[in-house]
This record gives sequence, C-alpha cells and structure tokens, in this order.
Amino acid sequence: MERDEEVITADRLAHIFALQAAFDAEVIQKRGLEQITREEWLQKETLAMISELSELLDEVNFKWWKNAKPIDEDAIKEELVDIMHFFVSMCLKAGFTPEELYERYKKKNQENFDRQAGLSKKEGYSF
Repeated sequence: MERDEEVITADRLAHIFALQAAFDAEVIQKRGLEQITREEWLQKETLAMISELSELLDEVNFKWWKNAKPIDEDAIKEELVDIMHFFVSMCLKAGFTPEELYERYKKKNQENFDRQAGLSKKEGYSF
C-alpha cells in the first residue's frame, strides 16, 4: 500500500472512531447509562456483537437443515456494519486509538502471512 493510501485509510478509520465516540456518548447520556463500568460495557458489547454475528449467520444460510433462501447481499453488508459499530465501540472503551489499531493490525497481518509461510516463531506453523 502506498503511503498516501495509508494516510487516507487511517483518516477514514479515525473518522469512524469519532462517529462512534459521538454516538456512544449520546446513547449513554440519553439512556442514563453513566453508571455502567468499562468492564460491563465490554461484556454487553461482546454479547451484542455475538447477537449481530448470529444475524449474519442467518443471512448466509448456515442452517443446513432448512431450505436455503436467496442471499441478500445488502443485508449481509448491513450486519457487517452493525458488527463494526460494536467492535469500534469496544476499541474505544479498551483505549485503542485508530492509529494503534491500524499499526497492531498491520503487525498481526504480517505475522499471519509469516505463519502461513512457515516463517513464524509461533509453534505449529512450520512446513
């Protein structure tokens, strides 16, 4: 990825984080949720994300015992966005900045490539 593309990507991620932070603050204020601890938020948002993942599963016909329905590509994308909302909210509550998330993602992505190439020090990936 070119350096300019990295800056644009980081800016978009920063914008997503800012939008989510504003939404979270509004929900907390309007719903009177100021007393909820960070730990409780992470628990609640993990459960919410699991619920959204379940909704995504429903969209991709995972129930092999039922007749498959036509795949709704828009509904799949909508569920993925819902999942991202909770993921970003959790990142904010865990103290992640967009920059740190981006850098950690790049580092882990390289490690994943190294694992598949048998170049990782992690056990179980050598060829």
